[in-house]
Amino acid sequence: MKKIGLIAGMSYESSVSYYIGINRLINERLGGLNSAEILLSSLNFEPIEKTQRQNEWQKAGEILAGHAKILELGGADFILICTNTMHKVYDIVQNSVKIPILHIAAATLTALQNAKVKSVLLLGTSYTMRENFYKEVLINGGVNVVVPNENDMKFINDTIFNGLCKGEISQVAKNRFLQIIRSHSNEIGGVILGCTEIGLLIEQKDSEILLFDTTQIHIEQAVNLALS
Repeated sequence: MKKIGLIAGMSYESSVSYYIGINRLINERLGGLNSAEILLSSLNFEPIEKTQRQNEWQKAGEILAGHAKILELGGADFILICTNTMHKVYDIVQNSVKIPILHIAAATLTALQNAKVKSVLLLGTSYTMRENFYKEVLINGGVNVVVPNENDMKFINDTIFNGLCKGEISQVAKNRFLQIIRSHSNEIGGVILGCTEIGLLIEQKDSEILLFDTTQIHIEQAVNLALS
């Protein structure tokens, strides 16, 4: 079994989902008392969130790169950055180590292609929805990307940072997310839950439209590679 490296803490709520999800899937595949071999380097999210707000992405990338080096020195065979937004600094982090870092958007693109979904609604932080670092991976793979309007984007972003990152689950927020999804139903074939915390709020049973939970997609990719 290959050793999985996790750069975690962005937020700790979604990092728990990664740790539990990887171990559960390994156990489902192998049975018995089998679990994953994981190295986890968890950072303080407050300074990272500050670099995001101040547009100091180089600094943020260097912080994550430091954690990637810790995982590489610890013997990890590959690394996951346990957040969508911080893939904006993917190249900085990948260039700091020799072992591969599994890109969450690339894994999501593969899932969309396998499901033959050509147009998606992308939900995530304002950085993920507005900027191109994530969308261009999907667009270059032949997928049309739709994003919510400005008011909805602000609501989604605020819900993530002020609620979901702290483990606060609101029925009001859930209803609004589902309303946003339904408002785009005529132009999409699926919805990307493009923030690792959104899966804490809504799941497939809540929606008639296909949901692509990037956390779960990333987890499955990691387990497949670990057992390959």
